[in-house]
Amino acid sequence: MKVDFKSVDDYLETFPNETKLLLVKVRETILKNAPKATESISYGMPAYKTNGKPLVYFAAFKNHIGFYATPSGHEAFAEALSKYKQGKGSVQFPLHEPIPYDLIERIVKFRVTENEQKK
Repeated sequence: MKVDFKSVDDYLETFPNETKLLLVKVRETILKNAPKATESISYGMPAYKTNGKPLVYFAAFKNHIGFYATPSGHEAFAEALSKYKQGKGSVQFPLHEPIPYDLIERIVKFRVTENEQKK
């Protein structure tokens, strides 16, 4: 079922409370470390941009939270992300394990700097 969300709040409301709390913390981590980021929905998930360029995205699934920081964001943290299932520019944080908010914070800061250098 495809749903067109109007806001990140609308997106978050579709999840069970336990998952929603994790997603809210991911969102807070992103916004704390990228205070100038614009927040929207893109590709059906929460999306963040700085300087008009994609920063990061995240999404919840049945067994994990997907975090998307573009290929460069994942390449820069390859060793730290190596214990998680990955794709090109994506990583899966299992819901049954602690979410690595500190790692998300470092990746977001890296991506903010990267986008600053591209402007």
